[in-house]
Amino acid sequence: MAEQGNVIIRFDSVTFGYHDKKPLLKEANFSVRENAKVTLMGQNGAGKSTLFRLMLKEVVPEKGEIHIKQGAKIGMAKQVMDRAYFDMSVEDYFATAFDEPPRNLPARIDEALEAINYKIDHNILVGRLSGGQQARLLLAYAIIQKPDILLLDEPTNNLDDDGIGHLITFLIMYEKTVVVISHDADFLNTFTDSVIYLDSFTKEIDSYQGNYFDVVEQIKKRIEVEERKNAQLIKNIQDRKEKVNFFANKGGKMRKLAAKLREEIEEDEANMVHVKQDDKTITRFDIEATEYKDIIVNIHSVGIWKNHEAIHCPVEIKLRRNDRLLIKGPNGIGKTTLLKKLAKRQEEGVNIPDDVIIGYYQQDFSGLDFSKSAFDSLQEVMIEGDEETIYSTAARFLLRGETIRQPIGNLSEGQKALLCFARFVLQKPNLLILDEPTNHVNFRHLPVIAQTLEAYEGAMIVVSHDQEFVKQIHFTEQLDLSKLKEKLG
Repeated sequence: MAEQGNVIIRFDSVTFGYHDKKPLLKEANFSVRENAKVTLMGQNGAGKSTLFRLMLKEVVPEKGEIHIKQGAKIGMAKQVMDRAYFDMSVEDYFATAFDEPPRNLPARIDEALEAINYKIDHNILVGRLSGGQQARLLLAYAIIQKPDILLLDEPTNNLDDDGIGHLITFLIMYEKTVVVISHDADFLNTFTDSVIYLDSFTKEIDSYQGNYFDVVEQIKKRIEVEERKNAQLIKNIQDRKEKVNFFANKGGKMRKLAAKLREEIEEDEANMVHVKQDDKTITRFDIEATEYKDIIVNIHSVGIWKNHEAIHCPVEIKLRRNDRLLIKGPNGIGKTTLLKKLAKRQEEGVNIPDDVIIGYYQQDFSGLDFSKSAFDSLQEVMIEGDEETIYSTAARFLLRGETIRQPIGNLSEGQKALLCFARFVLQKPNLLILDEPTNHVNFRHLPVIAQTLEAYEGAMIVVSHDQEFVKQIHFTEQLDLSKLKEKLG
């Protein structure tokens, strides 16, 4: 790996916010050196994606300056494919990466795709690709520009193990600056040499050196020290307040002593250390399944994608309460398409009765109305309860204050994910259909979500590339689409 050199990115006292009264960054100062491999770390909604937008000059700071080394090219792989590209061919999509497409564009496309071990027909429409295939295109789109600064926003979302492995190899060998946002801790630890930590409460930024796990441990120890110091200060403050109450009613010197103690209390309160709250985890929650006595899902056949068309294969699976089906298969075989059709009750060969309440987690959140507020989104699915029920449920998923009244489109991807689970709590579905439910979710929340799904008593259908997450849930049925495809010949 190349040695780290001169500073290539520098933020000098940068303040920024989408609303005047709610800054995301306050007097942020940090720098990134050439060839560094950096992780952006922080709670959902802390402003990590906004930091990328500032680097790309898509938004400008209210105060301070952002310096990018003169002549440095920036390439970014976004989290989700913009729907504006869905009707373009793969080649036309890559052409938009250049002011003037090069004559050897097809060769450049193949070179970029080879870096992540992927091949695809250049004439196929982007919208016909699966989420995993689109994720690979997003990566290749950034790589094809051969940037000096590569920005990756949740690059492992929708990638299978093979895709993640090739991405790690590429990043380790890439002798340029890489800045990554990801909630995949194991992935980050393989190549990170420093961390930029965004605190969503103070709006400040701290920089740490070391691999990802080392930095997490540094932060943990720092929090422990801060908490111990605060505990001692709180004890001192309480002791002095009791003495003030006693001496204040006395006369002469006693009253002077009370005044001196008040000054000491004020000094101790000023010395209270801000303890980082960014590592908060959502609390344990339950998704109640409305009672349903009959068969919830009856599968006689499923469509599998082969040569860009769905071919139906016979399958016999019946799901009742407490039955869980795990659907497996490589990117592009049709998992997302199958789940989408199941949720709409449109899959040929599958019967889901009309009175079954379906809770559907879409990996791109396209089922959410981005123009509505989080509050309205929760209210529209609530079976029973009042406004207080909505606020208390949202708070359990760290959606508090102004956040719940903002349009969903303004939320971070991680906040949208937590909103989906909050909706399930109020919706009380008989059937959960989950398409990559770990995408965008802070890894600290995943054990809580897995525990909830394991306790869920309705029927459940899951697609997930996260093996550690899947291991925490007992599945009564498994459907491997690649094995069905092999039988087709």
